[in-house]
Amino acid sequence: MIGYVECECLIYDAQSLKEKRAVLQRIITRLQQKYNISVAEIDYQNVWQRTKLGLVAITSERTATEKELYRALEMIDSFPEIERTVTTFEWL
Repeated sequence: MIGYVECECLIYDAQSLKEKRAVLQRIITRLQQKYNISVAEIDYQNVWQRTKLGLVAITSERTATEKELYRALEMIDSFPEIERTVTTFEWL
């Protein structure tokens, strides 16, 4: 089962693209190290305080995919410098 999540996030303390990318790089690296998912910034690359992340997980069962993606979203929520706003799930 393939699970895909898009989540828009706000990075309030970023005052430049360099600061935004430093925050995102740390979050994306941690997510890829800890969970069996692929992560990328898919929109708002040239906006300082806004981003959209795409997360994809593939497993043999929907429940396992769902757990992996929810754990990844919980990790994103654990970072104080980023706030997740709009989140959408898709199943393929």
